[in-house]
Formats: sequence, C-alpha cells, structure tokens
Amino acid sequence: MDTKERLQALSEFLTTHRARIQPSEAGVLGGSRRRTPGLRREEVASIAGVSTTWYTWLEQGRDIKMSVQVLDRIALALQLNEDERQYLFMLALEQPAPTTFVDHIPTVSPALSRILTELHDCPTIISDRRCNIVGWNQAAAAIFLDFAMIPIDQRNMIWLLFTRKELKALAVNWHDFVKGFLAMFRSYYGQYVGDNWYSEFIEQISEQSQDFRAFWNQSDVSSAPEVFIEFRHAKVGKMLFDLTTLQVQGRTDLRCSVYTPSPGSDTDSKVRLLMSKLEDQDHD
Repeated sequence: MDTKERLQALSEFLTTHRARIQPSEAGVLGGSRRRTPGLRREEVASIAGVSTTWYTWLEQGRDIKMSVQVLDRIALALQLNEDERQYLFMLALEQPAPTTFVDHIPTVSPALSRILTELHDCPTIISDRRCNIVGWNQAAAAIFLDFAMIPIDQRNMIWLLFTRKELKALAVNWHDFVKGFLAMFRSYYGQYVGDNWYSEFIEQISEQSQDFRAFWNQSDVSSAPEVFIEFRHAKVGKMLFDLTTLQVQGRTDLRCSVYTPSPGSDTDSKVRLLMSKLEDQDHD
C-alpha cells in the first residue's frame, strides 16, 4: 500500500483500539459522562508519556516522525497483544517491532494439553523459544525420558541431547537428529538476538559438550525441520518415526514436535507396549 493508504489504516487501527478500552481497565477515573466509548486521546497520550497534540496527529494519520520506544509505549497504552503490536509497527514504521523477551517458562494451555492427550501413539513434546520442554505426553515419557524427574533448569531439549548418554544411544542417526534441533535453535537465536540467555546457554553447553561445539559451528538454520528418525530402544528395539515440528500460534512462541510412527512399521504397537510398561511402573 502507498503512504496515504498506510497512514489511513494506522488512523483507523488506533481509533478502533482506543475505543475498546474502558477507562477502568486503564486505571483512569471515569469522570464526567463520556459521549463516545473508550479512552480519550489525551488519556492515551498521558499513559504513553507523549503530548496530546503528537498523539492526535498520529491518530489522524499525519506523516510525523516516531521512534520505536514511543510506539512501544503506545502499544502498551492501548493494551495491544503481540500480533497487534507487530501490525502497529508495520503501519507506522514499515518494519517489524523489536522482539520482547519473557524470562518465565510459559505454561501449556488446556487446549494444548488436550492435543497432547489425543496424540496418544505419537510421542509429542512442546518446547518454548529456548527449547525448554514445557509439555509432553505419556508416549514421549515412555520413549525418551521421564521429564518430570529432570530438574526444571535442565529440562531443555538441546541440553539433554548433548549431555544424556541414553538419548545419544537412542537415535541411530543421532547426527541428523541433533542437527535438526540445532537448526531450529539457531533460528530462534537469530530471531531473539538481543536475548542474553542464548549466549550464556551456548557458553555453558559448549563447556559440557565437544559435539555441541562441532555442530554449532556448522551454522545450519531451519525454522521447522522435518527429519526421519530411527531409534534403537533398549526395551523394544527398532522404531521408525517422522519428526514434524509445528509452531503454536499465540502470544507465546511454542513449538510442538510430533514423532509420528512411520507407515508400514510396527512402531505404533511398540509405542503402546512401552506406555503399558510405564503405566505398570506407576502402579507398583
């Protein structure tokens, strides 16, 4: 779209979202009776720490100068979610908004928990943008590890792949297996380049694993690698899976890694056998 059309869309977007916010939701006293719903322009300006005149010009769609910091304050004042914040930046500056960093490990929603349960015969792991494991189903615990028994600060897929001998012994084509995860991890690393956690993590795991250092230096990048996996499980032998990673849409950057038993193999029956053994252990 041209500049005039873009600024008109910005004007409509700001006006619409200002009208959606009740004064009480923004900590603004009701005051006198309002002729229109939502916040007033001067109230948004005050919350964002800008002048009423400047915000009025912005909402009118005038071609004015604006900074990333000011737009972020506008986004906060209008209580925009991450998708709306990105849309605001594209309209205002014709560039994506800087990534915001959340240090806490996200939780799995009830809907995702239901999906994990429904994928009964497919080992499935949900991880965040740092590859921390935040959710898994019973099949994943049976095939890989009982993640519940691993300390939360070590419950990271990259860390486990390079530090747990049982996982290295599990995958016949371990090199392809870890390269796929590292390619995805590097994709996150580039996307969240301002997050110091990555450099600290890379330094820590580099000290623990020479293999990590070698693979990391290959610099492969993929946002959603698809990998064929052959496992040699200690209890049931050969298992064949197709690994597909799916991005979970929403405000948190989550990935759902699904290990689908390969067609024509007996892997699905072996998954069920391992799960029954795990259930028997739980009942003992």
